Amino acid sequence: MEPEILGKSPLFRGFSGEELRSLLKELGGSVRTYGRQSFLLRAGERTEQFALLLEGEVTIIQEDFWGNRNIVAQIMPGEVFAESYACVPGSVLRVSACAQTDCRVMWLDMRHLLDAASRGDTPRRLLRNLTAILAAKNLMMNEKITHLSQRTIREKLLSFLSAESGRCGSAEFDIAFSRQQMADYLSVDRSALSAELGRMRDEGILAFHRNHFHLLRAGDREIHQA
Repeated sequence: MEPEILGKSPLFRGFSGEELRSLLKELGGSVRTYGRQSFLLRAGERTEQFALLLEGEVTIIQEDFWGNRNIVAQIMPGEVFAESYACVPGSVLRVSACAQTDCRVMWLDMRHLLDAASRGDTPRRLLRNLTAILAAKNLMMNEKITHLSQRTIREKLLSFLSAESGRCGSAEFDIAFSRQQMADYLSVDRSALSAELGRMRDEGILAFHRNHFHLLRAGDREIHQA
């Protein structure tokens, strides 16, 4: 068992160590290791299991017929993925899960969880946590739709960076995406995105260094440019 990361995961929020051990034994969770750039799940497959990332980083991607890639989500340790598909037996995956680094994943069977929840309170609490995670992801997907609905690259960037600033509660923040990943997430060309970021920096709208961004208001721009 991975007590530290499990205890911090929203999936197991509110569970004691003893409850975790008992629950995982009942659900029969299995841990697997994956190498960098390997696929954990592929579009077109089916799964009745959902995953909790223990170590590393996983990207959820969607590709069209021609291979154009869109990043749906970036999964970090303690977060779960594939739960929506596991909740609908027989549904075909429309996305793939790819390891961005070497990673370790715990797989949990949705059928076992649902069966256990019909018999005891502890599994029902886990199911409530999973429902909250699904609701939060729905809100995040709505947020992404807001970004993508903007007409220009600049408007997409402003929408995305404003949301990240609000999430961090600061005008200065780090993002989890590389430039290519940000371009894929916003469904724009990487070169065009980088050029637009450069123009926004030159106009004093923002400052950045790699993945660190600082959004500037009018007064901040004067200080920054001085």
